[in-house]
Amino acid sequence: MTKRNKIIYWIATLWLALGMLSTGIVQLIKMDNEVTMMKNLGYPLYILTILGIWKILGVIATLLPKLPLLKEWAYAGFFFAMSGAVFSHLANGDGGKDLFGPILLLVLTFVSWYFRPADRKLISVNL
Repeated sequence: MTKRNKIIYWIATLWLALGMLSTGIVQLIKMDNEVTMMKNLGYPLYILTILGIWKILGVIATLLPKLPLLKEWAYAGFFFAMSGAVFSHLANGDGGKDLFGPILLLVLTFVSWYFRPADRKLISVNL
């Protein structure tokens, strides 16, 4: 892995971790803005607890060394959560302000996943 790729990986991963951790905490404590947004999107409020817990666990998984299978699951979870957020906002007719955060986290998820070092990847086995 080149030094450039390592730098890209760590910048994307740290920003992704910060974004997921902060939104996870906001969802867990059920801040008024999050509650209003979920009601506006038509989701039950208990989804905030589920998303908050899984985001925080995903951050831990992506930052810990090794555990490549767990990291794959975390990245997949981030992708599903953020792409679901984008489509939910689009279906609700929300504007760019509501789409910016989920799209940014979706891009950071992809960049972090793509540039991850070899020891953070699953080993490919040809059968």
